[in-house]
Amino acid sequence: MSLHQGSSQEPEAEADDELRELALNPFFGQANPVGGMTAAPPRHVLPDGPLPPTTAYQLVRDELMLDGNARLNLATFVTTWMEPQAGVLMAECRDKNMIDKDEYPRTAELERRCVAMLADLWHAPDRDAAVGCSTTGSSEACMLAGMALKRRWMKRNADRYPAREARPNLVMGVNVQVCWDKFCNFWEVEARQVPMEGDRFHLDPRAAAELCDENTIGVVAVLGSTFDGSYEPVAGLCAELDALQERTGLDIPVHVDGASGAMVAPFLDPDLEWDFRLPRVASINTSGHKYGLVYPGVGWALWRSAEELPEELVFRVNYLGGEMPTFALNFSRPGAQVVAQYYTFLRLGREGYQAVQQASRDVACGLAERIEALGDFRLLTRGDQLPVFAFTTAPEVTAYDVFDVSRRLRERGWLVPAYTFPANREDLSVLRVVCRNGFSADLAGLLLSDLRRLLPELRAQPGPAAPGPAQVTAFHH
Repeated sequence: MSLHQGSSQEPEAEADDELRELALNPFFGQANPVGGMTAAPPRHVLPDGPLPPTTAYQLVRDELMLDGNARLNLATFVTTWMEPQAGVLMAECRDKNMIDKDEYPRTAELERRCVAMLADLWHAPDRDAAVGCSTTGSSEACMLAGMALKRRWMKRNADRYPAREARPNLVMGVNVQVCWDKFCNFWEVEARQVPMEGDRFHLDPRAAAELCDENTIGVVAVLGSTFDGSYEPVAGLCAELDALQERTGLDIPVHVDGASGAMVAPFLDPDLEWDFRLPRVASINTSGHKYGLVYPGVGWALWRSAEELPEELVFRVNYLGGEMPTFALNFSRPGAQVVAQYYTFLRLGREGYQAVQQASRDVACGLAERIEALGDFRLLTRGDQLPVFAFTTAPEVTAYDVFDVSRRLRERGWLVPAYTFPANREDLSVLRVVCRNGFSADLAGLLLSDLRRLLPELRAQPGPAAPGPAQVTAFHH
């Protein structure tokens, strides 16, 4: 017998049935527990009714089992492993909308701290004067940097733009990431690309300067080419543009696309001048979700000072009773990745980042050397800049090509891209290996063992298998 008795006709029990139906979130109630066993749900239209959560989970999970193993994906630069604590933080912050800076002021503060840390890391003349923001990745960051370059050029040429003869152009190497082609297309800028020549697989400073004129909004230098992992000579480019200004008066700014290298060079190549130490460098971007060691997607864009980022491009939102500047192409996105970036900065510090990146470079250099020792391959790069190297078959190898190697490695679970180089080196097809945090020396040894095991079969082929369209286009940076 209960201690507290009362009428069974309490006010709540007398509520309208329609209102009672709204008392619980539909997710709290179980769907028909055998519904998933009697009929397969449609794939391309919404099902008529709900499924139990366990059934929905298993259906989706079973589909995803057919994906490749991200840890064995040596094509991607994107981070595929983080500490469990980072995963917990991200789960706790995935419902926070990054744009709502007044509702989530501490998340906004962590973003501001990350910008300040990067400004210091990249030697901004005045860390407090540098401006920057988080993005969904380097592609968005590049778009923002390109917009700023174009808007500054438009201001300088307001007396003659818009006009037919004043079409803005952007100079870059043909090896740039595809986002720069998109930028030029979307924002109506002429793309002037320096082709590859011989064993030079990225931008040549003198050739870039020769493409500049009064309509050039800027030059893009890539710190870590996705094609082969090499650094472009940013200091040499700035020197050529300095000389150009002395001869012609043209003052051409430089943007450094440091999607990968901007989080490698500061720790492993501290004496390399590529960042804001060079006065001509106006802006820099990086991918937090590449060698910034954070799950996708987060990127960063920084400008030397507010002068390089036109004020009319910046929007301001209320932040702790004041104003918080925001500059982005999108609007709503989770704060989880920004929080994870701050966690990683806090967790590792300079010494930790140096240790992680050095380990990746050591694995890359060691693996490249051992692949070269097999005798069937010729190295284009050795992993001593980005922890990335590219290689092709040796001249005497005629029984197979890089596409055969890529296809056979995929049978063992390894995703190693094979692709053809762009303009002036379309004759060259290569394989590329990206060594990231989590790709250990042990895994590198397993890859080498599988490659060594496949070689006798490849050497016995009568000739290379004809690559299909999917193989030729398998490389997407």
